[in-house]
Amino acid sequence: MPMLLIKGSYHLINSRADGDTIPFKPDKKEEWDLVPGPHKVEHNMSGKAKLRLEAIDTLETHYARNGNPEVHQPWLHGRAARDELTKWLGFTSVDRLPDETVTAATPTTCPGWILTRSAGRDKRCIALAGKGTPPGTSGTFINVDEALLRTTFNHHILKEGLAYPTYYTSLFPDLREELTAAVRQAKAAGKGLWKDDDTLGGASVTGIDSLQDDAVILPKLFRRLVDYLYLGDPTTADLTGFPAFLDQAADEFWIISAGHSTTGLDAIVEVTGSKVRMTHPAEDLVFVEN
Repeated sequence: MPMLLIKGSYHLINSRADGDTIPFKPDKKEEWDLVPGPHKVEHNMSGKAKLRLEAIDTLETHYARNGNPEVHQPWLHGRAARDELTKWLGFTSVDRLPDETVTAATPTTCPGWILTRSAGRDKRCIALAGKGTPPGTSGTFINVDEALLRTTFNHHILKEGLAYPTYYTSLFPDLREELTAAVRQAKAAGKGLWKDDDTLGGASVTGIDSLQDDAVILPKLFRRLVDYLYLGDPTTADLTGFPAFLDQAADEFWIISAGHSTTGLDAIVEVTGSKVRMTHPAEDLVFVEN
């Protein structure tokens, strides 16, 4: 799979970096202009931009939409993923405010490189994150195979069981299958969040507090539940309208095991009273970019 290689450095201070989002500054900021796709990477004057790490979704440490209060998923695994990212990149200490804003880091930056094919609608660069010697010349497209993928943080965090796989159609099947193999190994070993995962077994949703304190579920499902609850009284949960809400959201995705596409997460989400569960694991889904 051809991807653009960009050499640069990772930055934490004044950010709210979590397990799948971190600022990155290329050595040559003009290399952002080489990122293909309909969306440009948004960056400041120095070139610093936000990365959204490809194919992974870690538990939310801060989520808000439409002016609603900020919420989070259970802290344990979200903060573990956050800390694993900073440690893996080479940061030895990080100081944060209660709202997760980084005030100090040692070292202040860490060198590294990314592999990318696009930016999202939110103008964050979607990337594989690497460290050490770059696997090619910065500013050029190189072939990313399974061996190179295994050197990235994206593969590492799935292998450690601290992220859910979240695939999009832009990721080639051979790389997706390599990541899925790492996910299945972590699941089998009960590593990280998998020992507490409620996505398939069902999470009891009685209000916003249950989502923040108890339910370990796919972050995409968490975000949809939060948005739905804030349409009414978030301290309680009448989930009878949730399937219709998912239908209206109209997420487009493929179900790999079924071999067909569908629209609306209501096709794979069951609601029984206060219990919400998905009928397919995250690694069986491939979402369509839009």
